Amino acid sequence: MSTIPKAAKLRDSSKADILKELDTLKKELATLRVNKVSGGAASKLAKIKAVRKSIAMVQTVHNQMQRQEVRKFYQGKKYKPIDLRPKKTRAIRRRLTPHEASRKTLRLRKREIHFPQRVFAVKASA
Repeated sequence: MSTIPKAAKLRDSSKADILKELDTLKKELATLRVNKVSGGAASKLAKIKAVRKSIAMVQTVHNQMQRQEVRKFYQGKKYKPIDLRPKKTRAIRRRLTPHEASRKTLRLRKREIHFPQRVFAVKASA
């Protein structure tokens, strides 16, 4: 496996296949490192970088798939894990929600009912 696997191809495969691929890549990396210590060929040493990148790609796709499944699980639930919530800024996260901001106190509601805003008809000057 000298070439880095394509993410689209990995996403089409099952979770078991991805984990199997990851295991084989890690074993290959271990053998390449042994060859490096024992004075292996230069072509084997150059292959280490490609295998490391392949492992990174497989792990990235696996983590993305896991997060996607978790997102699907928490879809529509009241509470979500912190890492799935929108980041935004600290101030925005602490701001009142639109519903909370639009709420009125009982006193204000009574005042609006009993003393509505007056409407004045102003005569247009000719």
